[in-house]
Amino acid sequence: MELCVHVSDLRKSYREVHAVDGISFDLQYGRVFGFLGPNGAGKTTTIRVLTTLVKPTSGIVKIFGKDIVKHSREIRKRMGVVLQEPSFEANLRVDRALELYGLMWGMPGEKRRDRARELMEKFELVSFSNMKNDELSIGQRRRVQVAREFMHDMDLLFLDEPTVGLDPAARRTLLDYVKKHVRGGLTVFFTTHIMEEAEYLCDEIAIINKGKIIATDTPVGLKQKYGGVKAVEIKLKDSTAQSVMQIIGQIADGSVIEMTAQDTIRISSAEAQEMLVKIIESLSKNAVQIESVSMNPPTLEEVFLTVIGNGT
Repeated sequence: MELCVHVSDLRKSYREVHAVDGISFDLQYGRVFGFLGPNGAGKTTTIRVLTTLVKPTSGIVKIFGKDIVKHSREIRKRMGVVLQEPSFEANLRVDRALELYGLMWGMPGEKRRDRARELMEKFELVSFSNMKNDELSIGQRRRVQVAREFMHDMDLLFLDEPTVGLDPAARRTLLDYVKKHVRGGLTVFFTTHIMEEAEYLCDEIAIINKGKIIATDTPVGLKQKYGGVKAVEIKLKDSTAQSVMQIIGQIADGSVIEMTAQDTIRISSAEAQEMLVKIIESLSKNAVQIESVSMNPPTLEEVFLTVIGNGT
């Protein structure tokens, strides 16, 4: 099966700094590939190479089966890019900005206007379609920036932190719109710092740190592989979480302990079951009553932190 993106031993260096240090991965057509990592891990540099903005130092990168250096112009015609940095036409009205973008891609007039109207409705831009971009809020500008990219037909879309500045409702609208297009055959390369977004959208996830990919799998696969850490949630009866923190801290030393509510404590530990027994015994000895106890599988965020921690 032909791959949409093939990357083998990709390296990109700036003098002595190895921003991307020998990464390899494949992305099939019609899939969403999540590329996660802390700040400075190499995500943005990788995207800049894949979108032909900068040339790789070494390695093989093929998109649509073609070398990105030799066929960059041809490849760019079939891709869309939403970078993390804000990008907008300050003095243009929202509706005109969308239509202009369609014109740049050679869309005929009627199709261009119909697409602009559809996107303004989908991304809830109609109420300020006559406003100039520089009069909009940060979140509104971001919605315009993302909507604008859908003005043209594409086979591959790069989304670099696309939901920055968006409220939860607008984030879900964007992700659902992307999902709809993926079902229609669109391939997506996606970065985010919001793990719930990655879990909701991605078919496969690669975690990069210090220029190297240190884990790759499906969201479920990552949880199974790095799921040693489990979360215990204890809800107290007639006691506050703060009042028992010292007791629990002595038993769960080295674990991640959080107060998720005034009467609820969440502890993440690789030895959750053994630790829970000791906590219950200790709370009972101190006449602290427990209303409920639950043990939850690790979240993708907990897996991410575990993988990054192991890779340092």
